[in-house]
Order: sequence, then C-alpha cells, then structure tokens
Amino acid sequence: MTGKMDAVEVVAELMALSALTAPKARGSDPLVVRTMTGADLERLAEEMRRLGEVYGLGFFVRDAGCVEQSDACLLIGARGESVAGLDCGGCGRARCEDMLETQRRLSDGEMPFCGPNCVIRMADLGIALGSAVKTASIHNVDNRVMYTAGVGALSLGWMEGCNVAYGIPLRASCNNIYFDRTG
Repeated sequence: MTGKMDAVEVVAELMALSALTAPKARGSDPLVVRTMTGADLERLAEEMRRLGEVYGLGFFVRDAGCVEQSDACLLIGARGESVAGLDCGGCGRARCEDMLETQRRLSDGEMPFCGPNCVIRMADLGIALGSAVKTASIHNVDNRVMYTAGVGALSLGWMEGCNVAYGIPLRASCNNIYFDRTG
C-alpha cells in the first residue's frame, strides 16, 4: 500500500461519513454504505464485465475498466423495505404498504434494481451520494457516480436488503480516468 492509496482510503471513509450523516427524511436511515479496496475492486470489475456481456451493455464493460484502475470504491444503497410512511403516492401506489407488496411480488431478480421504491428514500439516497462526492471533491480525489458499479454490487449480494445502489470509484492520479475515457 502506498501513501496515496492510504489517503484515498481515508477519503473513502470520510465520504462514507458524509453519506451517513447527510439529512434523511423523518430522521431515519435507509442506507447501506460500504468501502471496497484491493481484491474486492477486482471482483466488482469482473462482475460488471460479466453483466455487460450477458446484457450486451458495453458501458458496463467500459466502467469495469475504470473500477479496476481505481484505488477504492464507495458503495451506497437504499434498503428496499425502508419507506417514509407518508402514503404520498410518489411511488405510484396509494399507500406505502401497497408499494411494499408490489415490490415483494416483482422481486424476481430480472431487473438490475427492484421496485417500486419510496421516492422519499430515493431522494435520501441522492442527497447522500451528493454529500459523498462533495467530500471527494474537497479532497481532490477523482470520482464518478456509477449506476453500473451499484448494479454489480447488488448482483454480488454485497448490499444486503438494498433494492437500489450506486458505486463511486475513487482514484488519485494526474488525469481523471472517469471522464478522460472513450466508449
């Protein structure tokens, strides 16, 4: 491990703290947050590549290459059973219990994410993601929010209880591999 990699791992933990302390509706926490490094990054990249080949989605393969080159990856997901309990209808169902019942019926593993999901909890997830990448930016660590890394983590069973997850790979280098790319 190098000093640079140690620093990136510290930033990943600070990002996790930012995500966990970000404001959440009704003061309850629907999130699962994990930091991946080393061999776990390789495993995540392999799964992303596999999913890209199975579904014919080249951007999964492209993103897998970025994850492979990363120093760390922060995973943030929202637990599916977590609802705000407002019966607001934002999920497309009249009541939160109706949404949960539909979710249980449709959770067949066919889709990358399982839904419907509570829109309030999805907003909580978005705010946590934004808080985390703000922290990376403050510390000058290159990053990119990746749907593909979240799908890979869900597929690997790393985000227990989550229906939706995103990954934020991190790297400290002279060029930003997440934006200076092709494909």
